[in-house]
Amino acid sequence: MEVRVTLRPGQRGTKKLVERFGDRLICVRYRYDATSHRRVTSVELVVDEAPWTPSAPANMAETVAVRVNYDESALRQKVKQAEGRWNAERRVWLLPFGRVRALGLVDRIASPR
Repeated sequence: MEVRVTLRPGQRGTKKLVERFGDRLICVRYRYDATSHRRVTSVELVVDEAPWTPSAPANMAETVAVRVNYDESALRQKVKQAEGRWNAERRVWLLPFGRVRALGLVDRIASPR
């Protein structure tokens, strides 16, 4: 099946599903099956939530991805001064773990893809 459309809650085509699933709804996908000529609507839901702390890399020089919001210009400047490199594809800053730790950004480490 081919996924043609992925919608976030609140977009057109999600109203009834938002009413049904509320805050647990993450997204709605419309899948199309060319062989059976059917459209399938699927939803992604939150079923469990628990605190999580990313494990620290064994090597302090290992490069990790860090998320910094666009409006956090002062923090973004600190990351640049620590020789962080912007990865536009993943929309994260890449820094050695030792520098991330020194800046106090361990809680902002992005999950690897």
